[in-house]
Amino acid sequence: MLRIAQVQMPVLADKMENIAAAGRAMETLAGQGADIVALPEMFCCPYRTDNFPMYAEAKGGPVWQACADLARKFGVYLSAGSVPEKDADGRIYNTAYVFDRAGRQIARHRKVHLFDIDVKGGQRFRESDTLSPGGAVTVFDTEFGPVGLCICYDFRFPEMGRLMALKGARLVLVPAAFNMTTGPMHWELMFRSQAMYNQFFAVGTAPARDENGPYVSWGHSIVADPWGNIAGQMDAAPDIRVLELNLDDASAVREQLPLLRHRRTDLYVLSENMS
Repeated sequence: MLRIAQVQMPVLADKMENIAAAGRAMETLAGQGADIVALPEMFCCPYRTDNFPMYAEAKGGPVWQACADLARKFGVYLSAGSVPEKDADGRIYNTAYVFDRAGRQIARHRKVHLFDIDVKGGQRFRESDTLSPGGAVTVFDTEFGPVGLCICYDFRFPEMGRLMALKGARLVLVPAAFNMTTGPMHWELMFRSQAMYNQFFAVGTAPARDENGPYVSWGHSIVADPWGNIAGQMDAAPDIRVLELNLDDASAVREQLPLLRHRRTDLYVLSENMS
């Protein structure tokens, strides 16, 4: 069994005030036995393309160090949402870090699929204006077994969930920030379907909604179970919730309905001779 805490928090203009808010949330969780604390996508940077270069830091910078310190202080795995990361060549990534109970970084996922959309009558956004894409499927080891990690738009692609499942993940962490166009349409549907098709727990942690912000988050942080049921979901307001998950449930579902074993990979190849 593991206990996962999701922190659905507002995102302020002051990056270190956001870190302080995350610390206060973790203080309230002290004594509740949380094993993993999950923060939202871009939890320390208002979600605008022109903000990403201004807020970006290299690995080991003030935000990275503060997150490592919080994980160590509270003795938890910290899935530190995502932050703008700058590499040595000046490229900017939407990056999710995970720290273990001792404050050591044990995972880094750079968002693979950049959020470039233009929905007629709805949301328009282009991450590629300032961000570079990552190039890896991320699964990391914990005392609970392998855990998958991706960021928001990544999870819309069925291949990402399937590859994490094939790498052994029974739990996938997804810092995410759907908006008022995509959220009502697809948020719940995406998490339930990925969880059901891949028979794992899918945990989506979003920023709280700020109607006056530059990007209005749908909120509704969610946990879907391996049957595709909703195990927990918030509304749009700031909130902190703890949920107990039994990852053996994922193993049991995979035995009862062995989708991963029944795959016909001999057929899943495009061919010029297909009729």
